[in-house]
Parts: sequence; structure tokens; C-alpha cells
Amino acid sequence: MENEILLNSEMTESINIDKIKNKFQKLNIETPSWGYADSGTRFNVFKQDTSAKTIFDKIDDANQVNKYTGSAKSIALHIPWDDTDDWSSIKEYANEKGIELGAVNPNLFQDDDYKLGSLTHYDKNIRNKAISQIKESIDIMKKIDSKVLSLWLADGTNYPGQDDFIRRKRNLEESLKEIYDYMDEDMKILLEYKYFEPAFYHTDIHDWGMAMNLSKKLGEKAYTLVDLGHHPQGANIEQIVAILLDENELGGFHFNNKKYADDDLTTGSINPYEVFLIFNEIVNFEKENHEVEIDYMVDQSHNIKNKIEAMIQTVVEIQELYLKSLLVDRKSLKEAQLTGDIVLAEEILKSAFKTDVRKFLMNFRESIGAYAEPLIEFRKSGYLEKVKKDRKIND
Repeated sequence: MENEILLNSEMTESINIDKIKNKFQKLNIETPSWGYADSGTRFNVFKQDTSAKTIFDKIDDANQVNKYTGSAKSIALHIPWDDTDDWSSIKEYANEKGIELGAVNPNLFQDDDYKLGSLTHYDKNIRNKAISQIKESIDIMKKIDSKVLSLWLADGTNYPGQDDFIRRKRNLEESLKEIYDYMDEDMKILLEYKYFEPAFYHTDIHDWGMAMNLSKKLGEKAYTLVDLGHHPQGANIEQIVAILLDENELGGFHFNNKKYADDDLTTGSINPYEVFLIFNEIVNFEKENHEVEIDYMVDQSHNIKNKIEAMIQTVVEIQELYLKSLLVDRKSLKEAQLTGDIVLAEEILKSAFKTDVRKFLMNFRESIGAYAEPLIEFRKSGYLEKVKKDRKIND
């Protein structure tokens, strides 16, 4: 059957196939330019002879992921890693490939001046340097029609007494306000948070509460970004997502997975149920309230997997988990919750999670011009063999 979905339980209500297809037509999972280039741990970079060497290579690789999955239409950029003097040519090349230039991510963690902080630094001159650097990224956004500034700061301290918490907080707020005012009205800034690393005593945007507080102070163009790897063990990320949704402060995601800390593992490789539960909160909120604009972005640097194949794995996994969240019987779940039937409520969620959606997704991908089995077909394409030869020559 064209629209076949194998159901594990009669608890799932009748499925509106057209509604699900409409949801999937809108789904875009932005892949990161840095996810296609050589990267590594603090110990070593394991180079791959198929990895992207230029921004053009990165766009080519992102195009492959979109070609085979149908749901990865844009690429996030990192400045200065992707900087160029000719953005018009980059934009034109991306358009030819059917790829949009997406979120711009300024780099404020690879400059000796920022060792003790960037936007939070005690030295006004260094803060101004960081602000200017971010303004340059906003100027790039204007050139490429990007509407999203994605900001993560490595700012923090390693030892008690190293700096003053309150002074750093005020420096950060003042710096962000200047950046916010420089943005166009149709742009938005996503503030990312991280508990630790590279700062190990404190980080200046430590958790989602700090990020949300900053975004509320800045105004309607500012939101919180949730990176799935940036939480301590046991953190209930789906609860964080639900609260941010209700406060109208959820702006986007960086998808990855972790076993211990910020491992940057392939999404769903460790805990797919967590990702399903996160999507469940989003789908539930939209059904009960209104649709929200969320930027779904990947933040993974694959060091031992092939980078394109790992990105295809990621997008396919997100497609599956998102679809499963759409299959939750919302009416029955609400009734179970309001009657205190804990077991039934959990079983309704598990029924959707256990549903085999692969056949439906195979048919859906083919219906939009992508491939039923993205990874298998990509491996048959010979693309890696071709770029291995080309990029070795140009290395």
C-alpha cells in the first residue's frame, strides 16, 4: 500500500495521511558546513580523504544529503571558517545546487584575545572586537539573505575568584544589546547555552534559564537554542522544550547525541526515545496552541564515520522520530492524563514510538523526488570515490 504504516496497537487513532505529508513537506533539517570538513577531538584530527576542503565542497556534500533524504535543504555557515570575499558567487552556487544558505555562526573561541572571555571580557576593547566580529557576521547575513544568527559563547572561568560573575553578566547583556540593535527586524538571534567546556568552573550562559532570561531582556527577535548534547546527565530536555514553547522562547535545536557529555554523536544513536519525546512535546503544543517556527539544525562533527553518510543517518533518524511523534493518539493521551491512568498514558506514547514507519517514509521520500533508501542509494552513487580523487588533487 502506498500509504502503509504498520501499527503496533489499536490505541493509535486514525491517521490523516495528507496532514502528515503536509507536515513533512515543511520539515527542514539544516546541516552544518563544519560537519563536512576535517574535525577531531582535543587529542587529534583524523583526516578523511573525502572530507570537504572548500565552502563549495561543503555545499556539494550538503546537496547530497538533501538529494537522498529530501529534508535537508539548507546549510549552516561558520565564520570565519567559511568566510569569503565573494558571497554572491557562493550564494549563486548554492542556489544552483538547490541549497539555501542558512544560519550564520560566529566563531569567538579561536582567538587568543578571547582566552578570558569575548562579550564578557573585563577589557572593553576586547568586548568591542567581539561585537565587531559578530556585526561582520550580520553583514554576511544581509548579503546571503540569512535570517538566523546562531550564537554560542565559550566565555567562562576555570577557577573561583578568577572574575566577577555580576560584572561579566552585565558586560554580556550590554554587548548583546548592541548586537541585537544592529540586526534587521526580520532577523533573529538564537542564544545557545552549555554547562561546561572549555570553561570548567562557570560558563556565562550556563543553562536554558540563563539563555531564556537574556532573550527575554533583548526582545522579540531573540530566542533560546537547545543543543541536545549541552546538558548534564539525566536532564529532562523534553521538559525544558515544553517550558520554552509555552514562554514563546524556543528558537531552534542543534541535533546530536551524547553518552557522557558533549560527545557530538549521531542523532538517535544513543537515546532515540529522548528525541521522540522532545518532538512529542512540540507536536502536542502545536495541536493545543499554535504552530511555532523552529529552526532544526544539526551540530555534529563526525571524526571516525564518513561525514556525508553520518549526516544521512542523522536526517533519516530525525524523519522517523518526528513522524512517530505525529502518530501519538492525542485524544486518548489527554483522557488518560486527566483520569490519572499513568500506565495507559505511557503505553500510548510507547505505541507510537514502536510503530514501524519505514515503509511510509520510503514512499514519501520517493514522492518528493528523493530516495526510498537514502544511505543504500548514496553508497551506490560513486560520489565518495569521485570526491576522493578530486579533493586529493586539490588538497
